[in-house]
Amino acid sequence: MLDKKITIAVKDVKMSAELNDSETAQKIWDTLPIEGRVNTWGDEIYFSISVNVGLENAKAVVSEGDLGYWPPGNAFCIFFGLTPASQGDEIRPASPVNVFGKIIGDPKVFKKVSSGAKIIIEKGE
Repeated sequence: MLDKKITIAVKDVKMSAELNDSETAQKIWDTLPIEGRVNTWGDEIYFSISVNVGLENAKAVVSEGDLGYWPPGNAFCIFFGLTPASQGDEIRPASPVNVFGKIIGDPKVFKKVSSGAKIIIEKGE
C-alpha cells in the first residue's frame, strides 16, 4: 500500500492522519486538497466534499480517531468521541460510514473546533 498521509488543519488545530487501502480513501486522496466549513454533531466534525462513493464495508460503530465518509451527505467525518446517536460509550455515526483512515495522535484536540470553522485537508509529507 502507498503511504497516504494527510494533514487536517482547522483553526489552530493541525493533525496528521493516515488513509487506508479502500476505494473511498483513494477517491478522497485524488480530490485533495479539499476545503470546507465544518459542522459539529456531538464529538464529530463533518463537512460535504465533492466525492461520491457508495457504502464500502460500512460501519455502524466506529473508533475514536476514525475518519469516515458518510454517503447520504457526501461528508468527510472525523470522530473523536460520543455523538447524539451513541449508546453507552460507543461512537455511533448518524448512519453507517466508510472508515477510510485514522488520525495520528490524540483526536480529542478537535473538541475545541466550532461549527462554521474553515477546514483544509491536503496531502501530507
